[in-house]
Amino acid sequence: MALKKPAAAAAKPAVKAPAAKPPAAKSAAPAAKAKSAAPAAKAEVVAPKQVTISQKQMAAELADAHELERRDAMALLDGLVEALVAHLREGDRLRLTGLGILQVRDSPARAGRNPATGEQIQIAAKRKIVFRPAKELKEALIG
Repeated sequence: MALKKPAAAAAKPAVKAPAAKPPAAKSAAPAAKAKSAAPAAKAEVVAPKQVTISQKQMAAELADAHELERRDAMALLDGLVEALVAHLREGDRLRLTGLGILQVRDSPARAGRNPATGEQIQIAAKRKIVFRPAKELKEALIG
């Protein structure tokens, strides 16, 4: 299932480069030129822009793929999310074949350190949601 970018996102103008900084003092200029020459020789690697797909867009794709009304597909997705949340609240582990496993884990209280001051602090116990991807998902994404 190929995802398409919305037309509005493609029509956005390119981002302008930040304005150049004023020249540094004369004594620092030769050192700055020597340092900046080396990185300029390498080609810059630009990561592709990540697209966020909303629940509404997913519902539209499901509706088109399975010949459903869009509101029915949206209701189906809403019901899925509500069921997932209800089961996770109860402490159940959810296995979604081909996707992975979702579960809630308890993280105990522990001692930590403030990175700014180095002072020891106490980190409170908490619950966190953990996702472990399925083998099929890993193979589809990583190869």
